[in-house]
Amino acid sequence: MTVISTVEELKALYGDTSEASVVKVTKTLTAEYRQMIEASPFAALATVGPEGLDCSPRGDDRCVVRIADEKTVLMPDWRGNNRVDSLLNIVRDPRVALMFLVPGSNTTMRINGTAVVSVDPALTSSFEVDGKHPRSVIVVTIEEVYFQCARALIRSQLWNPDRFVDPASLPTPGTLLKAAKADFDNETYDREWAGRAAKTMW
Repeated sequence: MTVISTVEELKALYGDTSEASVVKVTKTLTAEYRQMIEASPFAALATVGPEGLDCSPRGDDRCVVRIADEKTVLMPDWRGNNRVDSLLNIVRDPRVALMFLVPGSNTTMRINGTAVVSVDPALTSSFEVDGKHPRSVIVVTIEEVYFQCARALIRSQLWNPDRFVDPASLPTPGTLLKAAKADFDNETYDREWAGRAAKTMW
């Protein structure tokens, strides 16, 4: 297998970047970038720690983050499985990256920056939903923000309903767990999942 092993080889292979790919990067949120992010209910959060990398899906009923100002976004940490991989990484290495998806749009938004995990009562309570609030909020300081061109989503036809995969054709979460642990009770897990999720969404 032939591999690229130097920066020079990589640059020789791909050539120069276009003007648009460079000038799109800003240090703060423009009004237009803010509009795109506020339309996004879903983001992937990438973090790094001593054990390696983590990329976690994050979603909310409306905007997945709250924009505090042109340099700061706030992401509530809603209920999950309590592995807290992202939070464990952030408290040891503040570097984070976010990629936002906007349903129906082939343009994605990206933020690179640093983060802290806040448990300030006034902040966590400000995200209250149905009497519940997140145990912590990820406060992201923006170092750079930019949009990603649409080619990847166009190629994948992500929003094309004719290309949606029938969930019934895929392994269930319980089946996936049983493949990892042979004596896992996958049938009970799958049967109770919907009710359990409904009670622990927030």
